Amino acid sequence: MSLDVITFGCRLNAVDSETIRAHARGRDDLVVVNACAVTAEATRQARQAVRRAARANPRAEIVVTGCGAEIEPQAFSSMPEVVRVVGAADKLRPETWAPGHERVAPVADAALLAPPADAAILAPRAFVQVQTGCDHRCTFCVIPFGRGASRSTPAAQVIAEVRRVLDRGAQEAVLTGVDLTSWGLDLGAGERLGDLVRAVLAAVPELPRLRLSSLDAVEIDDALVRAFAEEDRLAPHLHLSLQSGDDMILKRMRRRHSRADAVRFCDGMRRARPDVAFGCDVIAGFPTETDAMFENTRSALEDCGIAYAHVFPYSVRPGVPAARMPQVAGEIIKIRAAALRATGEALLARHLAGHVGRRLTALSEGRGLARAADFALVRLATDAPKGAFVDVTVAGHDGRALLAAVE
Repeated sequence: MSLDVITFGCRLNAVDSETIRAHARGRDDLVVVNACAVTAEATRQARQAVRRAARANPRAEIVVTGCGAEIEPQAFSSMPEVVRVVGAADKLRPETWAPGHERVAPVADAALLAPPADAAILAPRAFVQVQTGCDHRCTFCVIPFGRGASRSTPAAQVIAEVRRVLDRGAQEAVLTGVDLTSWGLDLGAGERLGDLVRAVLAAVPELPRLRLSSLDAVEIDDALVRAFAEEDRLAPHLHLSLQSGDDMILKRMRRRHSRADAVRFCDGMRRARPDVAFGCDVIAGFPTETDAMFENTRSALEDCGIAYAHVFPYSVRPGVPAARMPQVAGEIIKIRAAALRATGEALLARHLAGHVGRRLTALSEGRGLARAADFALVRLATDAPKGAFVDVTVAGHDGRALLAAVE
């Protein structure tokens, strides 16, 4: 057997997993399950992974970490297969992963003490963590309890990390965080995410492409809007934490934007950067959601012009305010989630159809696949080396990806 790190959840967990893998390098007796806590389903999947790992590697030391372990330590420490549960304050420390390290118990808000993670290079793309934690308290979310308050990585450190991943072969850097648009608020220098983006692009002119992960549109600063309008190397792709398109549900979620805010933001960004594409996270079946409220969300995807809809069926998380609200029946949640996915598929097809006949530059991911700057998947007519930028003409699409013409 060999070292195995099993990752659930967000890009930050992927970044953390790469740091853990580096610290534990050389160990062939270790399985780490990096658990997510965003939904009850995520916890269930992590527990399943523990049992599968134990069956496949009965002699392995199985360790559980991540937000899931921080928030629900007993759910994992009570499992006979689990040897250790590692809390947020210790998961990124090299000594934690040394052989024979003692059991580490999660501690509430211990994420405040956690060191920043190194970037995760998932060639040809590198995820650079510039922020973690969150100061907001959405009624459905447990992530602040797993990662603590918002903390920003200073710009000089981010620039150094971008240079490092570029030296290691990355062609695209993705700035990522739990609440990315809050970057800089805790540093006391008056800088915002737009200033960081400008600083990275100016300091690392050899970086071909910079991309941002999920954003909260209500926090996007004017400097970031100008950067999207003026910086060609900043990918024209924005993934928004939309969650709902109904104003009452947004209030009950304790979100800080309205439906009109989201539509107005997308319209404004298209004026600033006409080639921009939007993705979003959206929840189906939030407590108290009526058919009319659901329809407001479905139509908001159309009104915002979403190209990449990431649909989450609502899942109860004990201990958060939404768990005490009147719940929507599970079967209705499934139906609504399916309807949102169908709308998302139609919108993606419409977005892809707009590329037919155009020439564009895509970054090869190997195996005949590449990504356009706006994150559209491209099926190449002939394979290209991973990490190579290829110029293609779009001949059509299959509903999921662009089809490059044979040249």
